[in-house]
Amino acid sequence: MSGNYSFGRRIAYLRQLHGWTQEALAFESNISKNYLSDLESGRRNPTLATLSKLAIAFEIDLATLLKGVDIKSPTPKIGNK
Repeated sequence: MSGNYSFGRRIAYLRQLHGWTQEALAFESNISKNYLSDLESGRRNPTLATLSKLAIAFEIDLATLLKGVDIKSPTPKIGNK
């Protein structure tokens, strides 16, 4: 399975979790329905701007959108403790 297809399936899965049609997600993310369909089927690669729009629509961060997990930054250490 290609990376594009896997990412597309993730978008479709998240869309279905929200109970949205492709048309509804296209509206929520301000991208075209045809482009969204191409993303879900793995025919197109998303741009950084598109990834950002999808993350905002799903109310998740980019790391979660891309990998499906929260990636947290390590807590900075102060001093010699």
